[in-house]
Amino acid sequence: MKQTIDVHTTPDAREYQKIQEFLFAASGISLGAGKEAMVAGRLGKRLRALNIRNYLEYLHFLLREPQERQLAIDLLTTNETYFFREPKHFSFFAEVAIAEWNNLNKPRIWSAASSSGEEAYSIAMVLAERRGQRPWEVFASDLSQSILATARAGVYSMQRTEKIPRPYLQRFCLKGVGSKEGTFQIDAALRQRVQFQQINLNTPLPDVGSFDMIWLRNVLIYFDLETKVRICQQIMQKLRPGGYFLVGHSESLQGLVPGLDLVQAAIYRKR
Repeated sequence: MKQTIDVHTTPDAREYQKIQEFLFAASGISLGAGKEAMVAGRLGKRLRALNIRNYLEYLHFLLREPQERQLAIDLLTTNETYFFREPKHFSFFAEVAIAEWNNLNKPRIWSAASSSGEEAYSIAMVLAERRGQRPWEVFASDLSQSILATARAGVYSMQRTEKIPRPYLQRFCLKGVGSKEGTFQIDAALRQRVQFQQINLNTPLPDVGSFDMIWLRNVLIYFDLETKVRICQQIMQKLRPGGYFLVGHSESLQGLVPGLDLVQAAIYRKR
């Protein structure tokens, strides 16, 4: 029987370098220094489940098993998110952007790094409240297939309700009972208005149409400068003139992407 790895064992320097190279080639994400413990926490259990002795052997295994390769990418790229994150963006969205769209037949918004769906559903709640029965569309994408499955289901722990405004919580969130106790689900009517698709932002984009606002928040920090510029340039092609481009408050596009004017912190407008 093979000797299995302790799930708490962190990769050594060579293993960590190879994992960095794997992730960058697969997603364009630069895994910085000092993340060895995170890697061990996310991949160590897979090594143990597969009875694989070390991380280099696991990387060779990924070359032969595309499903495991996708799982490894999912585990390494899934990031923390929550409903109504960075509320100043949602204030701008509700009070400025949506008001400007009164004459638009069907505004389209793209949550381009939607993770488990909290951002996309937060956007949808605001649109449903502010536009009433008038048409709108939220398109959401992420690299991870498994996290998109979670997003489509729209089921979350009750602990995730903390940042959801009470009127939205009452209108759009259904409290689980019985075996579902401790969870809530986004209302089916709202879920049906949010479309999710797997997209790798570091590859040529599929034909997703054009948008009036694109949210690309708290993901650019994971890319090196060259990749960041390339991703933003191709996403910009999907943004209509006058459309808004939002990044995380810890991120900036100043001097990186021409054709964008800063409106307020982490909010840009395409000329």
